[in-house]
Amino acid sequence: MDRRISAFARLLEIMDDLRSQCPWDRAQTLESLRYLTIEETYELSDAILENKLQELKGELGDLMLHIVFYAKIAQEKGEFEIADVLEGICDKLVTRHPHIYGDVVARDAQTVKENWEKIKLSQGKRSVLQGVPLSLPAMVKAYRIQEKARGVGFDWEQPHQVFDKVREELEELNHEVTASHDLRKIENEFGDLLFALVNYSRFIGVNPEDALERTNRKFIRRFQYLENKARDAGRSLHDMSLEEMDVYWEEAKKSE
Repeated sequence: MDRRISAFARLLEIMDDLRSQCPWDRAQTLESLRYLTIEETYELSDAILENKLQELKGELGDLMLHIVFYAKIAQEKGEFEIADVLEGICDKLVTRHPHIYGDVVARDAQTVKENWEKIKLSQGKRSVLQGVPLSLPAMVKAYRIQEKARGVGFDWEQPHQVFDKVREELEELNHEVTASHDLRKIENEFGDLLFALVNYSRFIGVNPEDALERTNRKFIRRFQYLENKARDAGRSLHDMSLEEMDVYWEEAKKSE
């Protein structure tokens, strides 16, 4: 037997054992697993960002367990089982890849994306944005909205056009901050600026969520270096001037 098939069969057997014999696993519901799945997804994201492939392997296993767990609960409810889940995604992949399983020609990734959106609309979706989850973090949602709009041709043509839009939004934000002092208008312009920056990120090949998270982690490293150096010197950050703290900050930058 194929090792992949035997490993998956083993996981399914273990899941059956856990649901029938383990008090904790028997007590779980779709709702109780939901927040745990979200946590596991973020742990997977951490492993990817830190390029820790062995940790990635473990996190993928955790997510696989959750998928099997959800399917097992649904099977107990008489709704569907794991085979239905697998057959469903197989059917979807075949349908959405007519350039492989049909006679459609697609020589680049953008054409594939455009075909996907056409297929989704032909299957009954009323909007290309319908598949963007409302609960996505705002920056991820903005990126996905823009990608989907691009899939039907609603997009800028050149990166410099988008950068000009970023400049325009920055000027409008500055005007509201310095002139109107209207918090609602300032918030609107700030949102427009962020949306334009996310748009620009697509054109220069940068994922904005990854970029911001790497900057968050960089700031944490440098700030903790500052804290440790101050502690070693017997100082408190509260008692240090900004100029004194900046010395350690520059050391942290150089150490990287």
